[in-house]
Amino acid sequence: MKIGDKLRGTITGIQPYGAFVELESGITGLIHISEIKTGYIENIHDLLAIGDTVQVQVLDFDEYTKKASLSMRTLEEEKHRLPKRHRFSNDRHKFGFAPLAKSIPTWTEEALQFLSNQKDEKENHPEC
Repeated sequence: MKIGDKLRGTITGIQPYGAFVELESGITGLIHISEIKTGYIENIHDLLAIGDTVQVQVLDFDEYTKKASLSMRTLEEEKHRLPKRHRFSNDRHKFGFAPLAKSIPTWTEEALQFLSNQKDEKENHPEC
């Protein structure tokens, strides 16, 4: 068993903080109440009962104690992923810095002209 595995198990116990699950491999794990489903859970018994078969994903596994942290929420969220939105852009065209390089001479000329005008104004109006 490794982190990320998706397994089936049976609910063997329910506590206010979560549900204990015996996996098909015989290993026991806990689904913390925050990992049962997205959102607030008022009463865990409304969602799960002893003997229920559930699909879970392994969040963590302690090889020494053979205990697993499990989640049903990650599988639920996986189903609700939105498809990637199409962006209307030129991502597929690889222009690199060519447009900037092409514009630099024009920008440089504009900047030099601006500085020249500033210098002329200071020479003509020294009181400013």
